[in-house]
Order: sequence, then structure tokens, then C-alpha cells
Amino acid sequence: MLHPLRLSRRTLIRAAGAVPLLALPGVLRAADIHVSDLKDITTGAQPIGPGERKARIARAQALMQANGIGAVLIEPGSSLIYFTGVRWSRSERLTCVVLPVEGEPCIVTPFFEEPSVRESLAIPAEVRVWQEDQDPLKVVAGFLKDRKLATKPVGIEETNRYFIVDGLQRALPGARIVSANPVVRGCRMIKTAPELALMQLATDVTIAAYRWTYPRITAGMTPQDIAALMSAATRKLGGSNEWNLILLGEAAAYPHGSGKPQKVVPGEVVLMDCGCSVQGYQSDVSRSFVFGIANAEQRKVWDVVARGQQIALEAAKLGAPAGSVDDAVRGYYTSLGYGPDYKLPGLSHRTGHGIGMDGHEPVNLVRGEKTRLAPGMCFSNEPGIYIPGNFGIRLEDCFHMTETGPKWFSVPPKSIDRPFE
Repeated sequence: MLHPLRLSRRTLIRAAGAVPLLALPGVLRAADIHVSDLKDITTGAQPIGPGERKARIARAQALMQANGIGAVLIEPGSSLIYFTGVRWSRSERLTCVVLPVEGEPCIVTPFFEEPSVRESLAIPAEVRVWQEDQDPLKVVAGFLKDRKLATKPVGIEETNRYFIVDGLQRALPGARIVSANPVVRGCRMIKTAPELALMQLATDVTIAAYRWTYPRITAGMTPQDIAALMSAATRKLGGSNEWNLILLGEAAAYPHGSGKPQKVVPGEVVLMDCGCSVQGYQSDVSRSFVFGIANAEQRKVWDVVARGQQIALEAAKLGAPAGSVDDAVRGYYTSLGYGPDYKLPGLSHRTGHGIGMDGHEPVNLVRGEKTRLAPGMCFSNEPGIYIPGNFGIRLEDCFHMTETGPKWFSVPPKSIDRPFE
């Protein structure tokens, strides 16, 4: 997955001033999309249970002990959900969890939000509230003092906003603020069997939606038309938070696309980068093909990218630095005259990224990344080739590391003519 200019349903609605996607000019109407031949394939999905969350807290506390960290502070986002189940939005009013090195965590939240926050709280935890005229970081400091952790380093989750660090340092002068990465990354980077099962289901949904959408693509369709088909299929199959990046023709040469008008044209590339979530866990799959008959150059580049994917998988050995996967692909492409390095024509972005609850998670398959591959780590594998002014090819499938090496969530296609077999 490559983020910014996604032509997602939500993005298009915002861009259109909240006009529903299917009411936009030139976009398929909802009445034109019939998905009655599809059924929800996620009904057997098992949500993350209490035992799994208890194990996460225990793992986090063990990592705190090992790294000399007294507590970790996490505000709303995927890490808060990961440890506590609490689903909340960030605002100027602080809600957070403080994970202590021993004992139950503490949720800090506004007084009037406590009942709502408790609805999704999935672990035993103390809840401390603050009133509108109070400083929430003083409540955090009070908890740390009560647990005799005020003199211990406090880990800050890497996405937390600065006002939290600033406020905690004022509320607890002399506090030693450190990165919580050894704890939070140490837990979240290693997926367990229940997490992998949900990621597999999300991938199955995306592949099934692709197979349903592909034969319904016709000449003249816009990226929005194709995205509408893909989204409708994904939702019917049981996926949520679906997103779709559709690039047509020359736009496929630019990893994040182009704002220029695009339509499906015979003989031109269609690049689809799509995904969804199941029970909060993500899929991310890209396919490139030609509408009609592919020419020799398109076939050649497609075959090179397909081989690049296999080279990346072969390089993903247990204990190898994550960056070595990118090195292997880039070396192969350079030997064929692409690049070198990140230059174009060639591979201008990293070979892959971590994935789990977030579409992009640490760490990346990128040059210089020294983190060693271990069982439970999950990555995208998407070594595209982009030829500015002409076209681009991206094939993307995710894999996870097992005790015996990498395993695909989705199996890459073997031919530009059969992109979904």
C-alpha cells in the first residue's frame, strides 16, 4: 500500500463536499452495482479475546522490566486499542492509558467521558478522571506517584502528541521521558495466531473482491467507477474501512497517482492497490494488468516485477536485517538497467512496509533497516517498477514470518493475462 492520493470513498466524499460518492458525475450509481451473488465470508472471525489482551499486557511489562522503563503512556489510536480495547478519538481533551511495569493499567479520561470509555474497555484497569478545569497530566503524575514510579523512566508511544510530553514534564518535574518503542514495537511487531487469522481473513476478502470486480471493468470507466465496484464487493464480503487506489494508463507510473482525468483505455495498464480491515486488522494487495492485449514492454516489466516479488520473499530469511530484502530486489533491478538506487525508471520506493492493525507499521523493508526478521513479523512485498510518462507496474502481496521462513497471505499471480488466478 502506498498512502497519500488514494481515491478512497471517504476521500472522494470529502473532496466533493460530502456529496455521496455514487452521486458524483460519471460515477456508477449505487443502483447499478448488484452484489447479491456475494456473501459475507467473515462470519466466523474470532475477535481478540481477554486472554490475548492479558498476554499483551504481560509481554509489555516484561519488556519494560528488560528496558528499565517504569511506565508507558499511550493516547488514542491503534496501540490503545491493541492493549486495552478502548476505541477513542484524539482531541484536545486527553484520554490515555498508563501501563505500569507492575499491576493493573490506569485509564485517564475526562469525567463526563468515563461511561463511554468504559464501553470498549476490555481489560481490568483503574480509571481516573479529570474535570474540565483540571490538568489531566497531573492526574497521570498522581498515578505514577501512587505506584512509586515517579522516578522511573516514562515511555512515550511514538505517535503521541507533544503537548502530552510537555504537560507531563511540567506535572512531574525531573521525569525522564524515553521512547516506548522497545515496548510497544516489541509487542505489536510480533503477531500472534489470532492476529494472523484476522489478517488472513481480510486478505481473503480483498482477493475475493478483486475477482468479482475484474470482469466488470469496462472501457471508459473512471478510477471512481472501479473503486465503487471494489468497495461494494468488499463490504458485502464482510470487510470494513475499505480503501482503493486505482491508477489508469500513465497515472500508474506515479506510485501515488495523478489528479488528471483517467479512463480505462484498451491496451493501457490498470493498477489497483486495495485493502480493508476485519476486526481491526488490515489487508493490502495490489494488482496490475492491461485492459485488452498487453504489448511486449508491458509484459516484460510485469514479468520483472513478478520476479522481484519472488526475490524479496527468498531474501526474507529469519535473522536477516529487514533492509537486506530491499537490497536484494534493488540489486536485481539494477542488473537489468533500472535505477540505480531509487532513480527512475525503476523502483522509487521501499520494497515493503510492516502491516497489522495499521496499514503501515514499523518496520519497513528498506535500505539500512537493521531490525532482524523474526517469526510473527508481517510485511507487504511490493517492488514496483515505474516508467514516468509511460506506465508503471506494481504487484503487492503480504507475507508473515514463520518458524520456517516467510509465508504468503495471498499468492502472487503468475501472468499479466491472468492477474487474479
